[in-house]
Amino acid sequence: MAEAFAALLARHPPSAEALSALEGVPLTYGELAELCRRTGERLRGWGIDRGDVVAMALSGGPAAATAFLAVAAHAVAAPLNPAFRREEWRFYLEDLRPKALLVGAEGPEEAVQAARALAVPVLRLRPRGERAGDFDLAREDGRPAAAAASVDPEIALILHTSGTTSRPKMVPLTRANLLSSAEHIAHSLALGPEDRGLVVMPLFHIHGLVAALLAPLYAGGTVTVAPGFDALKMVRWLAASGATWMTAVPTMYQALLARAERRREVRDGLRLRLLRSSSAPLPPQVAAELERIFAVPVIEAYGMTEAAHQIASNPLPPGVRKPGSCGLPAGPRVALVDEAGRFTDSEGEVVISGPNLTPGYLRNPRANRESFFVADERRWFRTGDLARFDEDGYLHLVGRKKEIINRGGEKVAPLEVDHVLLEHPAVAQAVTFAVPHPKLGEEVAAAVVLRPGVETSERELRAFAAERLASFKVPRRILFVEQIPKGPTGKLQRLGLARLLGLAP
Repeated sequence: MAEAFAALLARHPPSAEALSALEGVPLTYGELAELCRRTGERLRGWGIDRGDVVAMALSGGPAAATAFLAVAAHAVAAPLNPAFRREEWRFYLEDLRPKALLVGAEGPEEAVQAARALAVPVLRLRPRGERAGDFDLAREDGRPAAAAASVDPEIALILHTSGTTSRPKMVPLTRANLLSSAEHIAHSLALGPEDRGLVVMPLFHIHGLVAALLAPLYAGGTVTVAPGFDALKMVRWLAASGATWMTAVPTMYQALLARAERRREVRDGLRLRLLRSSSAPLPPQVAAELERIFAVPVIEAYGMTEAAHQIASNPLPPGVRKPGSCGLPAGPRVALVDEAGRFTDSEGEVVISGPNLTPGYLRNPRANRESFFVADERRWFRTGDLARFDEDGYLHLVGRKKEIINRGGEKVAPLEVDHVLLEHPAVAQAVTFAVPHPKLGEEVAAAVVLRPGVETSERELRAFAAERLASFKVPRRILFVEQIPKGPTGKLQRLGLARLLGLAP
């Protein structure tokens, strides 16, 4: 990625601001290019080059962004969740077989301990100077990696799938995949040098790395990298950064809305021109409330790791934004196939083909056989998402194939039930899921978070749903919870929820 990334940075004036923190001195495009060059020299001096994997365990903030960019420019970056426990670190390091592990000045120490146990050299990142994200590296352990494995030198990034229902799969993405998707996102949002983005997504997730970070840099804009997401500070951060846009997941926006009650106070001093939502379906009620409070369009998009993020997006005004839809194809070719794998015009599984599509799962031939196929002289990927196109060509997701509830042979799409429950004035969040049933196989249940100061009962909610849904779709159990379990990127965890809530072994 070195040449491609150097060319990307060279497209923009070297004195223009590329990256900033909420406080301090910004880093320019010229300084970012120099940081990448300097890091590349340091890595090569340690025998780390293109095709060599560097696992990364960094918390949020500007240095996590610049470290990813610098490592991906010269080797293969593999960012991981810094909150993993030691056994999780051991699993991911054994899976990746990296040439080194890059951590912050203070750890996480559980990652360091796992690396030492596997004889993986540790690189320490330390801030350098006053510029946002500027850093230097020091090698802590001079031993060579005991079981390092190189990959295709065109690969710049490896991320793991969530592994909710199976062993996590490694998704390699090439420099062409990443830059193609960054271009698609920048075009969809009309990003330019005058735009300033606020990064609150984790930088070990494709949404944060490509949509929040790479896309605005591709367009020559500026990104302010926050230390993470904090609903209490978000409005202040938006104002302080001068952000013109932001991308986040629906649960982040729901948390923001819960604290943004005074519309005038929220809008004053903000420069926003759009909000973008992706990585999970955005409830139409949440989109409408965001637009009402912030007075900007909310652009819902659809993406996944294997596509280097973006697949479809609702258009900016004056284009039509359809609530409940993830928009029009916005990058790869998008089609639907039936259960036999034939292209169909009715509801089916989403398949994609294009320059942002991963070359295939790493060291997993079985998953590649199951997920990829060739048709019409194109290589297609099965996403596992069920959807339909409407008469205007907008894509409407129905749910994940693995999440569809099979209640005695009748299929229930959890997303449809979610939307109905969210129409009730007492409901702030709702997630529908399957629970085991001795005769039907699966039964419908839902977890609900109520709005502050509002009460309702399970009987009332079930009656409300029964007026709007066929009887077999109405949840037989509704649990009231203070919060719904979420994954590390803020996505609601539908699969496995029955076990987490004590409704399944």
